[in-house]
Amino acid sequence: MADNRFYDNKGPFSIQEIADFVGADFANEQDRYKSTAKISDVSTLKEASPSDLSFFHNAKYLDDLKETKAGCVFTTAELAKFAPDKTIALVIPTPYRAYAVTAGHFYPSAECEFSARDDFISPTASLSDDVILEVGAVIKKNVDIGAGSFIGANTVIGRGVRIGKNCKIGQNVTLSHCLIGDHVTILPGTRIGQAGFGFFMDEKGHVSVPQLGRVILEDRVEIGSNVTIDRGTLDDTHIGFGTRVDNLVQLGHGVRLGKHCVIVSQVGISGSTVLGNFVIAAGQAGLAGHLKIGDHVQIAAQSGIMKDIESGQKVAGSPAVPVRQWHRQTVSLARLAKGKKKEA
Repeated sequence: MADNRFYDNKGPFSIQEIADFVGADFANEQDRYKSTAKISDVSTLKEASPSDLSFFHNAKYLDDLKETKAGCVFTTAELAKFAPDKTIALVIPTPYRAYAVTAGHFYPSAECEFSARDDFISPTASLSDDVILEVGAVIKKNVDIGAGSFIGANTVIGRGVRIGKNCKIGQNVTLSHCLIGDHVTILPGTRIGQAGFGFFMDEKGHVSVPQLGRVILEDRVEIGSNVTIDRGTLDDTHIGFGTRVDNLVQLGHGVRLGKHCVIVSQVGISGSTVLGNFVIAAGQAGLAGHLKIGDHVQIAAQSGIMKDIESGQKVAGSPAVPVRQWHRQTVSLARLAKGKKKEA
């Protein structure tokens, strides 16, 4: 469920209204008798309640569908049979597109809020007496900033953002849709909480998927300069206690980093990938989306991670393999090249 500190919900809508809005049909004709039931929000399959709408289009999440408590779900005719008896299946060829359009109907202004103001600090913001604001800092409505925190020049803190105690937020930072713990450092130029790169593609054109999650930074996280951390689509983007993120890192929507991770400069982590505790990703490593990386994994510089990695592994190369195997491959390639040179 979207956090109402950041998002305004225009629902509820009846199931029939939702079906008509996107052109979906009922998988079970008996469900038409329930079509007047109200749906109040959109949610993930895991977190949905009987008053929520979700979607299912990827067999990887079949277990989530079977256990969902969602009131209704967009899916295809082939997959509708897996929906629980209490969940109404709305059949449509492109469930993700249907979800994107419907989520935009619930949250038409999810992306940005602009308001003309003469003052830089909203009267609804709550700042401790010893908070330091440099020149040009903008604090929007319902922001909460804890004791001993510092906000740099020209930094913009968006609606509903919470910043804990003794935080240092550098110059020219933008924070939106996020909750920041205590003793957090964010260096200049960083952007946290903007919309993730989420959209549906087909022959009809791109449809933006409303990004309705948040970014959560736990205590003692340190974020470098010019880092971008996107908020989640529905799940939160989450950075664990004590994690350090270097300059010029990109963390996609729904990424989760465990405790005390180290993410080095120019690393890119795609959406919904989960890292365990004490993971190290060296410079320019790239991680594909929806992966699970175990605790204490070490990823060498410029590695390309295409699949899950079990805890304790050290990997290198692209696609990444165990580091010893990568060294053998490198030696073998050098020998092969040397032999070819002699032949020439």
